[in-house]
Amino acid sequence: MSMLSEKDEIYQDCTMTIGEVLEIIGVKRAFLVIGELHGGPQRFNRLRRSLGGISTQSLTDILRHLEHNGIIDRHVLPTAPVAVEYSLTEQGRKFEHVLNEMHKWGQAWKKQRYDMEQASLSSSEE
Repeated sequence: MSMLSEKDEIYQDCTMTIGEVLEIIGVKRAFLVIGELHGGPQRFNRLRRSLGGISTQSLTDILRHLEHNGIIDRHVLPTAPVAVEYSLTEQGRKFEHVLNEMHKWGQAWKKQRYDMEQASLSSSEE
C-alpha cells in the first residue's frame, strides 16, 4: 500500500516527467538548435553559423544528444564531399508548442519584473 495520496502520485509523476524532458532540452543550447530546425532542415555549417559563437564540438555533441533522444534526424546526403543535413522528427516538431508557451511565460515574467522595478523606483522617489 502506497503512503502517497493520488494527488501526490500525480505530482511526483509530473515532476519526474518534466525532469526527464529537461535532461533532453536542458543541455546548453539544445533548445536553440530545436528552434533553428523549426525553420526546416539545415546542414551542419549553416546551423553553426545561425547559432553564432558555438564551437564545432559543442554543436556536434548537442546534435548527437538530440538525435539519440529522438528529437532530430541526421541525413547523410549523397554528395562529394559528403554533407549531412539535420531535421526535426515528428516528436521534435511537437516541441514547437512548448517553446511558444515558454516564450509567452518568459515575456509575461519579464513584464511583471519590469513593472515591479518601476513601482519600486516610483515609491523610493517619493
